Amino acid sequence: MANVHSSLCHSSSPSNATCVTRHFWLCLHWHLLMGSSGPDLEMTFVPRDAPPDAGDAFWSSGVELSLIFGFGAAYACYYLGFIAKKPQLITGGSKFCQFLRERCPVVSETYFPTFWCWESRMQTLIRPLIAAIPKIHYRNELIKAADGGQISLDWCDSEGSPSYADASRRPTVLLLPGLTGSSQESYVLRMVYICRELGYRSVVFNNRGVSGEKLLTPRTYCAANTEDLQDAIAHIKSIYPSAPLIAAGVSMGGMLLATYLGRVGKDTCLQGAAVFSAGWDVFESTASLERPLNHLLFNWYLVSCLKASLYRSKSVFENVIDINHVMKARTIREFDERFTSVIFDYATNNDYYREASPVHRLKSVQIPMLCLNAADDIFSPGYAIPVERVKQNPNLALLVTSHGGHIGFLEGLWPRHSTYMDRVFRQFTKALIEQGSGLQDL
Repeated sequence: MANVHSSLCHSSSPSNATCVTRHFWLCLHWHLLMGSSGPDLEMTFVPRDAPPDAGDAFWSSGVELSLIFGFGAAYACYYLGFIAKKPQLITGGSKFCQFLRERCPVVSETYFPTFWCWESRMQTLIRPLIAAIPKIHYRNELIKAADGGQISLDWCDSEGSPSYADASRRPTVLLLPGLTGSSQESYVLRMVYICRELGYRSVVFNNRGVSGEKLLTPRTYCAANTEDLQDAIAHIKSIYPSAPLIAAGVSMGGMLLATYLGRVGKDTCLQGAAVFSAGWDVFESTASLERPLNHLLFNWYLVSCLKASLYRSKSVFENVIDINHVMKARTIREFDERFTSVIFDYATNNDYYREASPVHRLKSVQIPMLCLNAADDIFSPGYAIPVERVKQNPNLALLVTSHGGHIGFLEGLWPRHSTYMDRVFRQFTKALIEQGSGLQDL
């Protein structure tokens, strides 16, 4: 290979100085990149009056600036034309729609995803890495379940709330984390922080075995079984019977909440609910996660977390199930086939998936419920979002953004402190608690 040459121009003019610097670093970079197997670095000095080569003419003519500005303008046009859009608001009745547009202006605002990471997978992966984590001090409570197990609740009481000094009447927000999440997830901590700012009490419902508590019985949790959630809601209401109680669920927590509300109808003490990034059809969600790139980025990690959680309590399950067989599961579907559907006595995994899909229970929800999904969420594909079913129930509202990923919804240049989901949660929670009377008799 020919030697790399660089011309150092003996001149103090700005263009020649730029020429010297640029060629020196280009040659040095090439030499370091190629190493000992590459060409020798050779510096050749030429007279100061030598004509510039084509590269010098390119850089000194300002063409590069034109290209940079041109690319920036083209990207801005693409972003504003195809990325930043107003979300779709779908409701089952005009009353709920009017309430949201008047009390929650965020539903009518254009969502501007962070311009450097608007793609679905990037939003999903980057949010937990850069999110600012507020300091929250929980008060833990363990309550007994009917089967002898225990349920872990983490309370943030918001003592000293100027708006609700009377603790017995302080509004309470029940929060349900995702599949492998707990009260320590960054999105949960953000929601608890928002509740504290508003002066509300919050309590996080931790699924069995995920928050460090000992598993007492051979049973964990699944998206179809709402018994623990029912026990937790009844317990919370028994402590604060005069306090308004609403709930918000994220991902699998949202699926569990929607399934519960579909089962109980009006027979609930919850006054309203919010569901974020829920997977409405488990068959479609699982199929999406099994696509090669999604499996590499998400499916493998999630099933590893599920297996690790199970392994910590393996002594409880040794006489119930083949733990070694479960530990060989490579996908969430295989884990559910070998463990979840078996533990919860389903004849087949398909039976479990049908029961765990909240899309089939939306028609029975009898309290105001707002759902937020991104159309590009690979955990809940856009084609599986239940738009038509929402239109058939006046108690439901569905907000769909073009981008946002799964529990991403990043916005702003450096989105550490707030997301679009945070703003929806804040405004809807406040509206439900302080002006929710406007949603009676939907």
